[in-house]
Amino acid sequence: MKRPGAVRVLYSFEQRSKAMPWDETYYPRSMTNLPPEVRLKAIEIANALLEEGCDDRKAIRIAIVKAKEWAENRRWH
Repeated sequence: MKRPGAVRVLYSFEQRSKAMPWDETYYPRSMTNLPPEVRLKAIEIANALLEEGCDDRKAIRIAIVKAKEWAENRRWH
């Protein structure tokens, strides 16, 4: 049963069309447990990497690491 307002999460890479970037309601499952602000940054980074031709899986891994670094740096400034 789907809850009202529940987030649509990407469960497989094959489900995502190459032409459709991720957004705040449609993102990789591995980003589900990120804090919302960090997740949005990771989505932004991943989409930029995809535009540059990066592989989906690699883009996701890089984006999560970089978004966490971004959040950590913001904490100290």
